[in-house]
Amino acid sequence: MNLSFFDQFSSPHLLGIPLILLSLLFPALLFPSPGNRWINNRLSTIQLWLLHLITKQLMIPLNKNGHKWALMLTSLMTMLLTINLLGLLPYTFTPTTQLSMNMALAFPLWLATLLTGLRNKPSASLAHLLPEGTPTPLIPALILIETTSLLIRPLALGVRLTANLTAGHLLIQLISTASIALMPILPTVSILTMAILLLLTILEVAVAMIQAYVFVLLLSLYLQENI
Repeated sequence: MNLSFFDQFSSPHLLGIPLILLSLLFPALLFPSPGNRWINNRLSTIQLWLLHLITKQLMIPLNKNGHKWALMLTSLMTMLLTINLLGLLPYTFTPTTQLSMNMALAFPLWLATLLTGLRNKPSASLAHLLPEGTPTPLIPALILIETTSLLIRPLALGVRLTANLTAGHLLIQLISTASIALMPILPTVSILTMAILLLLTILEVAVAMIQAYVFVLLLSLYLQENI
């Protein structure tokens, strides 16, 4: 059976049942549950420190009203970060390479920030569609451009996350395949290719972390405009 490079992005199935839900829920089992003690162990301490650091970074651009979103944004950041990093392990599936899943996360959250602004400050939210001091002949064109820019935000969020992770996985797949194919023919070149693969893997770890942070940070910036 011939497999293409893109088959690694297809959702795994067992007896015809898609296992993407299991791929999403399994990372949560890796986090230690809190106990009654102040400090349970080193792993829990590191986890709490990271959660505090993430929450602090995400809440810096927001005022006090935006702090109500802290639990949602921090949970989303933790989920994306864990899934992206676990997806770099061999023989694993990365749900965030699916555009449908990323759009299902991006669109409702973007719409929630937009509706929050229209409910609390409708005049200020609509004022973003027309910059101050715009010449009268340019008003219709600028309103159309700003409206398009506003509506394309969730698409940009989902496509950015999908494209970056898909490109990284494809590069790792291609270089690893080339390294194995060159091993019996040109061992020296194969070893150099493995070194490149190692560097690329380190880069992809950074990309997985950065893309999760950028996804949630952009949502917090969209929220900042509407509160």
